[in-house]
Amino acid sequence: MASSDTQEWQGRVGKSWASEWQRTDRSFRMLTSELERRIAGNPYANLLDVGCGAGELSLVAAQGRPEARVTGVDISPDLIDVARLRSGGIPNVRFELADAASWRPGDGESFDLQVSRHGVMFFDQPVAAFANLRAISAPGANLIFSCFRSLEENPFFRLAGKLVDGGVSLPDPHAPGPFAFADAERVHGILSDAGWCNVSIVPFDFQMIAGAGEDPVSDAVSYFSRIGPAARAISLMDDMAKQSFRMKLEGFVREHLSADEVALGAAAWIVTATRD
Repeated sequence: MASSDTQEWQGRVGKSWASEWQRTDRSFRMLTSELERRIAGNPYANLLDVGCGAGELSLVAAQGRPEARVTGVDISPDLIDVARLRSGGIPNVRFELADAASWRPGDGESFDLQVSRHGVMFFDQPVAAFANLRAISAPGANLIFSCFRSLEENPFFRLAGKLVDGGVSLPDPHAPGPFAFADAERVHGILSDAGWCNVSIVPFDFQMIAGAGEDPVSDAVSYFSRIGPAARAISLMDDMAKQSFRMKLEGFVREHLSADEVALGAAAWIVTATRD
């Protein structure tokens, strides 16, 4: 049975992220560049992008190595639709609507590199999920993924959430969600229990771009209203409460406006491992 989180990615949340793929890719620009650098430093002939979303990392990998085969997998039909649309004309990439926690490719296919940009924190049973990913990897395969560190280290989410009256409720830190992998020791244990070796977890700090263009303030207010911890709360507000919140949000955004961009700090882990 699908969890409520899975059902949301297959429904409302997935639709929101699919409609916001351009601004989401922009917000992760610095992180994507770091992952691209690490991918380019690995030999691969068959790459799997886990929780590929709208497909940016898959497309980067496919274009960076045209002779390789790249597969992106995600549970959101809306995000997969966007990824497929974006991939037109790139012959060595495909996108599959599937749950990477249990998905098996056909014909015994295996992957020599698996990557993910913030797509692995939503597994209901992470040890079993990473064991499945190991099972569809080739001997000696490498794993590279990013995930958020703690909420306290990520003002992009923490500060915006504080603007909501009563605050935004915090989930169980080990429950599937954006911060489920904040504890590096836990992540190490999950991967080791799933059979991965040579686990390395290093911090990576970057700026998430929330607003840009001709009116970066309005752009950021719109983005925060659609993506992130405040978005769900806003969807439940009446019109008067929404107006009040947007006024507070605009003031907050202006405090982070610099050089025609609204940017806030973000903190991630870059995790690597290998299959023996």
